[in-house]
Amino acid sequence: MHEEEFNADGTLKDEVRQQKLSLGAHPEAVDDYARRVKARYDEWKHLDETDPEPWPIYTAYDFFSEQEKREFNPDGSLRPEYIEYAQKIGISENALEQLEWRKKIEVDDYNKVSAKYAEKGINFGAWQMRGRIEDSRTYVQRRQQMEQDLRNFEDVDSLPFDKDTAY
Repeated sequence: MHEEEFNADGTLKDEVRQQKLSLGAHPEAVDDYARRVKARYDEWKHLDETDPEPWPIYTAYDFFSEQEKREFNPDGSLRPEYIEYAQKIGISENALEQLEWRKKIEVDDYNKVSAKYAEKGINFGAWQMRGRIEDSRTYVQRRQQMEQDLRNFEDVDSLPFDKDTAY
């Protein structure tokens, strides 16, 4: 729902109703619009309460590369065994502190963004993971999906390739 037009309970804001009327909208049309949106809101709310969508929890660590997982703990701090190894090969303590500081900021930023999206009902981690999975698909898999999308009359803008050059 659009926060600008609707209250938290799914009802049309009075000022929006007045604005629509002042622009020449018919009062019954505005009321009908408000009823339809409220009904959709109530339906979605009921579904959220009775049959909620799965909400997998992803952390920043889930997005670390395999190399980063060997070097860092989930909170972004360096693993003791990596510190020992890095010092043996001549990496300075200052450089390691900088590396750790950057990774902790990255983890903290992920957590902040994830929390901000969660307030809006969006699972940021799941969204990011879907993107990664999609990116890892092969060209052939994406082309097959595009062929299916074309058969289903999907919007051309949503296709991964230009439909005229993909074949």
